[in-house]
Amino acid sequence: MTDYSKLYDAIVTGDHRLAVEVTKAALEANVDPSELIAKYMIPAMNEVGNRFACNEYFVPELLIAARAMKASLELITPRLAETGAKRVGRVVIGTVKGDLHDIGKNLVASMLEGAGFEVIDLGVDVPAEKFVQAAQEKPGTIVAMSALLTTTMLNMKSVIEALQQSGLRDKVRIMVGGAPITQQFADQIGADGYGENASAAVQVARKLAAELTQVTAP
Repeated sequence: MTDYSKLYDAIVTGDHRLAVEVTKAALEANVDPSELIAKYMIPAMNEVGNRFACNEYFVPELLIAARAMKASLELITPRLAETGAKRVGRVVIGTVKGDLHDIGKNLVASMLEGAGFEVIDLGVDVPAEKFVQAAQEKPGTIVAMSALLTTTMLNMKSVIEALQQSGLRDKVRIMVGGAPITQQFADQIGADGYGENASAAVQVARKLAAELTQVTAP
């Protein structure tokens, strides 16, 4: 009998081959994919985040853990769709217009997926209207923006203004992050949350998702 707890260890240590091996065995044995996420994958990414917060892990360790988690999740996602399993929340993420940096954005996206969120990655150099269009597709969306340049971070405000003009501002939550971004800047442009790193971004997203659940509840 396969020890599925090895999936937890594989993600924490960044062993993507073992993560795939255990996930395949679990799915072949008809283990509930939601159980794999809830019992092993989310706790593993939480542990990775805790180690990062305690300076036991650094960005390279976060990246290889996220890679292992993503390899497993790619196998699980089609099964989740078949079972109609509900995700923690929906996040539309992208690097703002004029900015082509994606390492930080990709890491946050992977961490969010590992935490059980549905993630729609818009890529880099994303104009305001594309964020708005993605947010319109489903109520209760978190809009997550990244920027690495001081010259492009102001485009975050343009996205927020576009969401206001489209009548979506009260129906979404906005979080921002990136090297030049601070809590003060997030407050100035009217964002709902700021994550100073990928681990913090997951915590912020969970808080915002909980708020959205109350807002969109019938």
